[in-house]
Amino acid sequence: MAYVTVPKDLTKVKSKVLFGLTRRQLVCFGAAALIGVPLFFLLRKTVNSSTATVCMIVVMLPLFLLAMYERNGQPLEVIAGQIIQTVFLRPKERPYQTDNFYAAVERQIQAEKEVKKVVQKSKAAAEGGGTGKGKAKADRR
Repeated sequence: MAYVTVPKDLTKVKSKVLFGLTRRQLVCFGAAALIGVPLFFLLRKTVNSSTATVCMIVVMLPLFLLAMYERNGQPLEVIAGQIIQTVFLRPKERPYQTDNFYAAVERQIQAEKEVKKVVQKSKAAAEGGGTGKGKAKADRR
């Protein structure tokens, strides 16, 4: 009887399109071939073949890495984006700050008390008729 191995984690299984390659790999390899092969033939006329081959490899290597490299289920461009954000875009120092709920409640209560005082002063000034005597009476209370 024939046995077939089935992976335990089916999320890591990629659908193969052609020649056992995924669609992403086919696109990247095709782009690398479209760029690298003509470059090789153009450079071979001006420099020797080994130099042209090295130049072709250097140009095609990033596309091969985009096609094949994957770490923790993330492709190379995602990893490179995260590295760029971490090194260049985000601040170096990230101080730990907590939002203390009880301190926030105390600040809210203090703000409400201050608002209440201001409202009471304005009511007292309005009752006094706006003259200096009414204000003095409100201050004595």
